[in-house]
Amino acid sequence: MPPALHDLPDRPAAGDPDPAQASPALTTPAPDQALAVPAALAASTPLTPAAGITTVEPSAAPRDATSSGQQNRAILIMCLVSLVFAWQDALSRHLGERYPTYFVVMLRYWFFAAFVAVMAARAAGGLRAAARTRRPVLQTLRGLLLVAEVSLMQMSFVHLGLVETHALFTAYPLLVVALSGPMLGERVGWRRWLAVGVGFVGILIILQPGLRVFSPWAALPLISSLMFAVYGLLTRLVSRDDPATVSFFWTGIAGAAGITVVGLANATPMALVDWPWMLGLCLTAVLGHYLLIRAYELAEASSLQPFAYTQLVWVSIIGVLLFGERVAPNVVLGAVIVVAAGLFTWWRAQIRARMADPRR
Repeated sequence: MPPALHDLPDRPAAGDPDPAQASPALTTPAPDQALAVPAALAASTPLTPAAGITTVEPSAAPRDATSSGQQNRAILIMCLVSLVFAWQDALSRHLGERYPTYFVVMLRYWFFAAFVAVMAARAAGGLRAAARTRRPVLQTLRGLLLVAEVSLMQMSFVHLGLVETHALFTAYPLLVVALSGPMLGERVGWRRWLAVGVGFVGILIILQPGLRVFSPWAALPLISSLMFAVYGLLTRLVSRDDPATVSFFWTGIAGAAGITVVGLANATPMALVDWPWMLGLCLTAVLGHYLLIRAYELAEASSLQPFAYTQLVWVSIIGVLLFGERVAPNVVLGAVIVVAAGLFTWWRAQIRARMADPRR
């Protein structure tokens, strides 16, 4: 969480795409396209959202020319991306148990901002073109919203655990559907509203209200999922005026500036033994996003979204084996229901896209 370091070419799953997650030759996401990043990536996506969300067309030839071999490689890469981001979340939890959250997130964002700057400098027009936006207020708000979401997810990893945090966070694509009407003026059919309702039944199964003492920490991944959903919709909103490279740049720079304000106030000397873990946290972000870009160059983002949910599997394995977490039956059942509801909304979005464009 949080996917997703979320906005890059981060965070993979069902919902609505984020132009920030694209490579230099990105295109603007289609309104009905589902989020290209899963819950998992959100926390990880810019470092999350998981992190970011993006719709990227294959850079090679037209869609129908993409070979099955390319598609299979893209699927394998997407599963690897999910594994890399799962390890990133594990490192976030490990460091979060030893140092203030804002301090750890600040260091990752500094590294991420440097990565963003390098990417922008290599793109056409350089840094000046990447910084030129028609929506500076919304772009800044997006960056601050995402870094706040990443921080809440790291707190949740520490206090609630990786497994339950990700199980609850998988609700974010459903929140995208619920908010796309009031925020973007899009029409949501009764089938997708039904899927949203079913998904929230899954959330209740995970939380078990009335059957166990409710942990206030369980509110963190739910708030984070709401923040990441709003972030995704704001990304689509600014994509009407700004290209993906601009959104990607502002996500890293605005987020780094915002977290530095509170991160420096929480700065703590880091033990020498922990610096390799910190470096690993930063490198998994860059590696994950590089692989994500590569996957999107080989195949359509929409065709890869279902495989992004594999991060929930990786996170569960890591949580159980390394942190001694327990995967309760109600968490498994609830997560399956939420993921199924998310996949249904993704499937409905694909049907609508095909109806709107017969060439798909």
